[in-house]
Amino acid sequence: MNFLRGVMGGPSAGPQPSGAETIQKLCDRVASSTLLDDRRDAVRALKSLSKKYRLEVGIQAMEHLIHVLQTDRSDSEIIGYALDTLYNVISNDLEEEEQEENLPKQVDDLGSQFTEIFIKQQENVTLLLTLVEEFDFHVRWPGVKLLTSLLKQQGPQVQQIILVSPMGVSRLMDLLADSREVIRNDGVLLLQQLTKSNAAIQKIVAFENAFERLLDIITEEGNSDGGIVVEDCLLLLQNLLKNNNSNQNFFKEGSYIQRMKPWFEVGDDNCGWSAQKVTNLHLMLQLVRVLVSPTNPPGATSSCQKAMFHCGLLQQLCTILMATGVPADILTETINTVSEVIRGCQMNQDYFASVNAPSNPPRPAIVVLLMSMVNERQPFVLRCAVLYCFQCFLYKNQKGQGEIVSTLLPSTIDGNSVSAGQLLCGGLFSTDSLSNWCAAVALAHALQENATLKEQLLRVQLATSIGNPPVSLLQQCTNILSQGSKVQTRVGLLMLLCTWLSNCSIAVTHFLHNPANVPFLTGQIAENLGEEEQLVQGLCALLLGISIYYNDNSLENYRKEKLKQLIEKRIGRENFIEKLGFISKHELYSRAAQKPQPSFSSPDHMMFDHEFTKLVKELEGVISKAIYKSSEEDKKEEEVKKTLEQHDNIVTHYKKVIREQDQELEELKQQINTLTSQNEQLQATVTQQVSQIQQHKDQYNLLKVQLGKDTQHHNSHSETFQMNGIQVEEVSKLKEELEEWKNKHELLQGQLREKDSVIEKLKSSQLEMGTTEQSSQTSKSGGLELNNELQKELEMLRNQIQLQSAEISKLQIENQKLQVMNATADAALGDSSKTVVNNSELEGRLEQEIKELKSEVKALSEEKESLKQHLDSSSSTVAILQDEKSKLQQEVAESKKEQDDLLVLLADQDQKLSALKIKLKDLGVPVEDEDDIESGDQGDEDEDGDEEEQD
Repeated sequence: MNFLRGVMGGPSAGPQPSGAETIQKLCDRVASSTLLDDRRDAVRALKSLSKKYRLEVGIQAMEHLIHVLQTDRSDSEIIGYALDTLYNVISNDLEEEEQEENLPKQVDDLGSQFTEIFIKQQENVTLLLTLVEEFDFHVRWPGVKLLTSLLKQQGPQVQQIILVSPMGVSRLMDLLADSREVIRNDGVLLLQQLTKSNAAIQKIVAFENAFERLLDIITEEGNSDGGIVVEDCLLLLQNLLKNNNSNQNFFKEGSYIQRMKPWFEVGDDNCGWSAQKVTNLHLMLQLVRVLVSPTNPPGATSSCQKAMFHCGLLQQLCTILMATGVPADILTETINTVSEVIRGCQMNQDYFASVNAPSNPPRPAIVVLLMSMVNERQPFVLRCAVLYCFQCFLYKNQKGQGEIVSTLLPSTIDGNSVSAGQLLCGGLFSTDSLSNWCAAVALAHALQENATLKEQLLRVQLATSIGNPPVSLLQQCTNILSQGSKVQTRVGLLMLLCTWLSNCSIAVTHFLHNPANVPFLTGQIAENLGEEEQLVQGLCALLLGISIYYNDNSLENYRKEKLKQLIEKRIGRENFIEKLGFISKHELYSRAAQKPQPSFSSPDHMMFDHEFTKLVKELEGVISKAIYKSSEEDKKEEEVKKTLEQHDNIVTHYKKVIREQDQELEELKQQINTLTSQNEQLQATVTQQVSQIQQHKDQYNLLKVQLGKDTQHHNSHSETFQMNGIQVEEVSKLKEELEEWKNKHELLQGQLREKDSVIEKLKSSQLEMGTTEQSSQTSKSGGLELNNELQKELEMLRNQIQLQSAEISKLQIENQKLQVMNATADAALGDSSKTVVNNSELEGRLEQEIKELKSEVKALSEEKESLKQHLDSSSSTVAILQDEKSKLQQEVAESKKEQDDLLVLLADQDQKLSALKIKLKDLGVPVEDEDDIESGDQGDEDEDGDEEEQD
């Protein structure tokens, strides 16, 4: 209210007193009138005055208009007038028209202040959301416009109110589905304002199926050929996707990238594009860049890049790139888009390398683009875009880097066609400083983080003039540098040399081998030059520092220690460090460090490359430390470097091993996937077969049920025949049914015969199994008997051994007695010697018999073991045969059960057939019995037999 008092107390510059009085009367009428018609007329009058007397209507009538919205919701007309009036008061569009008419402005930013008053009560915004849900055109449309205006004036506050209100965002999403184009289009504008810089609302809108609806609208409107509605939808899509990783992932996972491909279909004739088409296509290209922006997470960017390749979107963009007649700004934006789609993605980079321009003979697209980059007649923006495209093509692409450098090497130069390397060398040494800078930066990107190519580039030789020997590329760069060319050219060459020499000791040695290089650098650094030359001095200091840091001390005159002493004498360490710091303190350095794309307001500002700023950041501190280090510290550092190199070699070896293991794992995973797929197929076939079996069972059960139903049906029909009399058609139907039953009867009898044959086979197999069982049992009993006999024989042998051992003991006793007698009687010496001989003979015989008995016992035990093994094998065969017997018995039981079921069915059918025959006989239809037919057939056969005998 303080604001209102200030406005009312200020000088009256706009409306006349009569207008203010009229507005006051109308407000009183709206507030006090009891009739709806009177209030409606008053609000209509306020609406007509709100454009001219915006301030007065806003101050006096806003409270009454909000009250009308709350109380008179049943009348759509008065609600529409109130909403229109509030829109005229809050919107700044009318104020802009007044400024065009050079009318004085009464109050600064009235719209935002009236908006602040309106949203102070959050219920007002909630009420407005409820009104937007109304389908009535006169309520919904002004409600949408008013809410859009509120978001324009006080976006964050209104967004927060809508976010906390129940289903607030979801209600507004319904506007996109409105069949009335005016409301739908204004709904898109409303969502644009709602989703600005609010990630939470962006997520809600995206998950409310916004992508699907917006892409449908774009397709309905004709894609890039559509009107301003397409432009509004694309702006809303940008709001939803830009810097919102969740929505980007949802967009990719929802396969919406594939729906972007038709946007970029252009014909052969690209002349005469409308301004709206150019705008639409420009926004479409920007939307693609939002998905693959280098500022996005690397994983999300990579997945979007792959999706764009697989759906053909990259191929479509390359078609526009090589098409003729495309407007320059669209071509430039297309180059930038292709750049970011291929950046860091090997698959996309390989495809881009294979794209050829439609020329005769066809040339690679890279070569055609480089021709535009080194051509000073081309627009500056286009040349920057081509440089960015070339940088993105080489980013993390060692294969592409090698292909570019190989076109410079002597063994691969083709004199018949222009190569990328020749174009870069031509640009590097042309008279145009911008071409020098672009070619130097492009060549530096071909060497980025690739020590092998840095060494190979040292082999490049250039023919400067006829009759003079060729000069190396490195020497030619330093020659141009010392000639005092433009600052832009020198900066480009110094960036190239710093990139080339960094992390490459061989290149440093080649550079120092030229005796003029070090004096030139020290002379440049030591001089006190103007601000323009400070940048060159800083880069010279960086190059000299790289020559010290990556020096392998192979040149005696330019060892690390001597170069540091030279800096101390000629420049001074503090002065050197100060000059080195000029680079990072430069304004253009800060701009280039922000993003990879080279974007400069003018060619003069084109000084630093994004990747080079990373190199400066990495080396600045290292070089500063290296300048102050002693020789002993250098030695220690070299030792540390060697150990680190060894460690790196070990790491690379293990990385290789891990890579091989990953490949093996991938192969195993593929095998597992194939096996699982085969398993799933087999399971599917099994389930299919099970379902088929179940279907057959169901059909069988249905046939049973139908048989019962058909008999009931025929019984009921026979009753109706008796009631209504005999009809010829009904009799014929009964005959047909009788024939069908006969056929079914014959089929069932055939099935019964088949079952009988199966049962006979099973019986015969059962008998065979019985015989095998008997034989196995007999073999088992025989084995047992044989075992008993062997045991008996063993007992007998044991008894014999015991008897013989008893005899031996007796003989030993007698022998002892004889020895005693021999000792007492010396006279009978000859007789005793004879007895000794006899005893020894007896002992030898006994021992031989014992050995024979033992061998027999051993043979019997072996025979016993073999019989045991035979018994075990026979018992296992008996068990197997018993299992088979049980299975066959089960099958026989099942077949018997099926046979019984079939017999029951046949009996039922016979009963039904007999019943039907009886009914037909009752109806007077002659029916022959089967017995009569069979007897007739037999009679015919007998007659045929008699005739044959007569013959």
